[in-house]
Amino acid sequence: MTHNMEKNMKSIEKRIRAYEYLITKHARLRMAENDVYTSDLEKAILGGDIIEEYPDDSPCPSVLMLGVVNNSPVHIVIGVCVDHLRIITIYNPSEEKWINSRKRR
Repeated sequence: MTHNMEKNMKSIEKRIRAYEYLITKHARLRMAENDVYTSDLEKAILGGDIIEEYPDDSPCPSVLMLGVVNNSPVHIVIGVCVDHLRIITIYNPSEEKWINSRKRR
């Protein structure tokens, strides 16, 4: 894990524990489709790993995290804003796009 990933992970953990995050409507829809509760999302993030970073995303840099919900891998895209996190989406990685949960085809 790079130094920047470690820094982002510490920031993410701190903001999740302090409830300094918002969940977008899109992410809420994906959560509902997959029976993922907010507590599941928090656990997946706190127990997860950053696998990609997107420093040029707007309005905030974002990261792709790999976590686990209901014994299945999930990807969570999180905007790391100055004063909060923005949970953008959550999905199960598809075999068409991913060799495994960590590596793109």
